[in-house]
Amino acid sequence: MWAFVSAAWFVPAILAALKEYAQGLLAGGDPPGARVLVWQAGDWLIYAFLTPGVFWLARRAPLVKGAIARRIPLHLAASILLCAGWAIGGALLSLVLFGDTPYGGGVLSWFLTSLPFGVAVYFAVLGVEHAVTYFIRARDSETQLAEARLGALRMQMQPHFLFNSLNAITVIVRDRDTATATRMLEQLGEMLRRVMRADRPQEVSLADELSFVRQYLDIEQLRFSDRLRPEFAVQPDVYGAAVPEFLLQPLVENAIRHGLAKRGTATLVRVEARREAEELVLSVIDDGPGLPPGGVAEGVGLGNTRARLATMYGSRARLDLEEAPGGGARAAVRFPYRELAPARG
Repeated sequence: MWAFVSAAWFVPAILAALKEYAQGLLAGGDPPGARVLVWQAGDWLIYAFLTPGVFWLARRAPLVKGAIARRIPLHLAASILLCAGWAIGGALLSLVLFGDTPYGGGVLSWFLTSLPFGVAVYFAVLGVEHAVTYFIRARDSETQLAEARLGALRMQMQPHFLFNSLNAITVIVRDRDTATATRMLEQLGEMLRRVMRADRPQEVSLADELSFVRQYLDIEQLRFSDRLRPEFAVQPDVYGAAVPEFLLQPLVENAIRHGLAKRGTATLVRVEARREAEELVLSVIDDGPGLPPGGVAEGVGLGNTRARLATMYGSRARLDLEEAPGGGARAAVRFPYRELAPARG
C-alpha cells in the first residue's frame, strides 16, 4: 500500500513541473530551464520517500476510539518532524541544482514557509492509510463471515443428506434385498468420504459436481429400480465452470420427491447445464405432476441452496421453481460464469 501511495506523488510532481513551465510561457519570457523543472518536481517526490514513515507510525499509533486524544499530539509532533525532513531534503536538492537554498531564504525560512502545508499533507497521508486499513479489515471481516455462514450451511446439509440416504437404505433392508442394500451402502460410503472432508472448497468444477450427482442418482436408481430415468444435457465447454459445492443434489432430490415419488410410472429427471452470456444456468427438470397450487414448501435443501447463493453471489444469482414446458417442474439456478478449471468433456 505504501508503495502505491508513494508512487502517487508522481502526479503532483508532474503537475508542479507543468505549472512552472506554463507560468514561464505566460509571463512572455523564456521557458524555465530543466533544473527549475527538476526542482519543482523533485521537491514533491521527496515526500514519497517519507510516506513509508507516516504509514509505519500510523500502524504503531492508529487514531482509534479511546486513544485519539493522547495520539493526536504524537502525530502533530511527527508531522512537524517530517516537515523538517521535507524542508531539509528540498534545501539539499536546491543546493545541488542551484548552489543555494530555495529562494535564497535559508533552511529555517524554507521550513517555516512549508510548515502549514506540510502538516496538512502529513494528516492527509495519515487519513489515506487509515481509510485503506479500515477498508481491508472490513472486507476481510465480510469474507470471514461469509465463509463461516457457508460452512454452517454445508454442515446443516450433511446430516440432512445422510438421514435421507440411510432412510432409503432402511426401506431396502426391510424388503430383505441385501444385495441392493450392500451396493447402496458402498455408494453412500464413497459419497460421504467426499461430503465429510473438512478441507473441501466452497466451489468445485461443474465436472466434479456432476460426478457427485451421478453417484447420488445411482443410489436413487437402486432404490426406485426402473422408475427413475436420469438424463444429462451439458454443453461441452462448461465442465470447468465454478459452481458452489453440493448445489445440484438438493435440486435433484427435490425433483425425485415431488416428481417420481408421487406417481407410479417412470419419471424423467433431467440435469441441464449451459452458458448464457456471462451466466451459468443449471436446470433440473422432471416430468412429474408439476408444482402444487400453493407452490413447493422449501425444506432444508432448497432453503440452504437459496441462502448459499445469496451469500456467495448476492443479487447476481437466483433460484427459480417453475412449471416445465410440457408438464412437470423445473428448478433453474443462475449465477455468474467463471472458469475454475480447463473445460473438458
